[in-house]
Amino acid sequence: MRWMLYAMLMVTACIAANVAATGTSEAAAQDTSTNDRLAQNFAEHSWIFVNGYLEESRILQTRAGFNGQKIVLGTSGSGMATRTIDSEVYRDSNRDEASLTISANYDYRPYTPPLTQSDLRNALCAKNYEVGSVISETYNIDKDLIKDTKIYQNDSFSVYEISSEIQGTARIGQRVQKNAKTVPSLIMGGTYMGYAQIRSETVVGNTSVLTLPCP
Repeated sequence: MRWMLYAMLMVTACIAANVAATGTSEAAAQDTSTNDRLAQNFAEHSWIFVNGYLEESRILQTRAGFNGQKIVLGTSGSGMATRTIDSEVYRDSNRDEASLTISANYDYRPYTPPLTQSDLRNALCAKNYEVGSVISETYNIDKDLIKDTKIYQNDSFSVYEISSEIQGTARIGQRVQKNAKTVPSLIMGGTYMGYAQIRSETVVGNTSVLTLPCP
């Protein structure tokens, strides 16, 4: 009888342990699922000078639909432009934030593209599937291009630094989206024609990285 009681206690303990483990694993799975639906964090600092024509747009958001924070910015036209942008999206279980600061000086002048364009081109595309970031650079060079691009990627974050000076046409594109369950935190596209200087730094991921701002 004593052995039967001991065996019943052991069976009860095993069932309780299994229930507890199942509950813990389910809670962990729910927490992981919730985190998978959080928008990917990023911070961007960029500066441009254009004498010619520019067209660029940015969309920042933290959630789909009418929820969350959303910012849309668009600029297009010809002339001389100097523009600085600082933007950021940060979302966790307690915070849901998007910010954008822009400082710009636009001086309108008509611009006519050259009749003939060079066939010399330069392009770069970098992707990090672990954090969900992609950046692309494309240059059509009419006269010259001076370019210095630095990229660092691992499974936790990505750092993209662009420093370019061109007489021709530059196209820059960026997209940050963690996975198919989240909305894109950043969609950016820019076209710069004529003479342009571009300085841009984008940090994507949940790891804090010390980086230096560009002008």
